[in-house]
Amino acid sequence: MSTSDLLGIPPTHLPKDPSARPLADGVAPDQVAAAQPTSSLAWAVLAEDALADDRPVEAYAYARTGYHRGLDALRRSGWRGQGPVPWEHEPNRGFLRALAALSRAAGAIGEEDERHRCAEFLRASSATGARELGL
Repeated sequence: MSTSDLLGIPPTHLPKDPSARPLADGVAPDQVAAAQPTSSLAWAVLAEDALADDRPVEAYAYARTGYHRGLDALRRSGWRGQGPVPWEHEPNRGFLRALAALSRAAGAIGEEDERHRCAEFLRASSATGARELGL
């Protein structure tokens, strides 16, 4: 089905993330997150950077913030707790990246239930996103 998953639930498409441009232009992610605190993408980048620098507790906090900001945005866009959040729609990637980072950070601090739950949520939301993000 091109417009819904097997349950007939239409995909959710988030609006354009205002942090995408400043991040692409090289503005520091902490400055972008401070200016756009509702941006999942900014928090996801902070989490990914912290994971790359072996700072898993910081990564977990950043990723959890991005994840919750993304849930808020999804709900405002009509999402009802299930259904596809396609990777192919670029504004969705901030939420999906935060979710993947949360899974990785949870694993790094020994929260295996959380790691597994987040990885499964990512796969259920976007199989393509899960593959692109290595989960």
